[in-house]
Amino acid sequence: MEVFIKFVVCFIAGIGAGLGTGFAGLSAAAVISPMLIAFLGMSAYEAVAIALASDVLASAVSAYTYAKNKNIDIRNGITMMITVLLFTMVGSYAASLVPNAALGNFSVFMTMLLGIKFIVKPVMTTKEVMNQTSAKKRFCQSILCGIMIGLICGFIGAGGGMMMLLILTSILGYELKTAVGTSVFIMAFTAFTGSVSHIAIGGMPDMLCMVFCILSTLLWARIAAVFANKASAKTLNRATGIVLLILGAVVLGVNAVK
Repeated sequence: MEVFIKFVVCFIAGIGAGLGTGFAGLSAAAVISPMLIAFLGMSAYEAVAIALASDVLASAVSAYTYAKNKNIDIRNGITMMITVLLFTMVGSYAASLVPNAALGNFSVFMTMLLGIKFIVKPVMTTKEVMNQTSAKKRFCQSILCGIMIGLICGFIGAGGGMMMLLILTSILGYELKTAVGTSVFIMAFTAFTGSVSHIAIGGMPDMLCMVFCILSTLLWARIAAVFANKASAKTLNRATGIVLLILGAVVLGVNAVK
């Protein structure tokens, strides 16, 4: 019975995490961690380790799907990824010096607001318009935005994928599919780094839960990524907005259960 409960919780958590990853490039930790903590009584550290491990393959397969459809910016994505990783450490150090309890639900509310934004004001930028920005300007923007994302994620401790999507579409002017493709490309590497460090420090988490979460997240991320790359810009904006709204509401509900 215990194994069945683990399977159901992990499968449902994987649905939310996979759809969030495939549609919007969100981190699986935003959904999986609170679900495992609330319904399986898992420690926060172990839950985050499982969520990050689930994120690796889900983000990688999503990035492959977006790359196959030429909806990814690898060169600037690498620049941003390196900057994000460096300044996440800086943000983490800053957070250790400041009381930060009030910011616990920041990423959840931002996820819901971002969902509303995609429904009310969809991103309709085309690749032609996006590519008008010079390579030098895009490189500089990638570094500056990577610093911003890294500091915010390190300070708050969550919201990396959500912040990347917001900044890529609203500040860098990326077309939505390219923004999500670039986001999941970056998240694959950041999730791998995070999961390895969590497991190295805290030991191997519950293997059954980890396997269930990885497989479920991978399945639904693949389904979402395939759909997203075939959908029109208008349909993708609406689908992404609805997924973000639902995920935000579910995580708030799960946090209330805790």
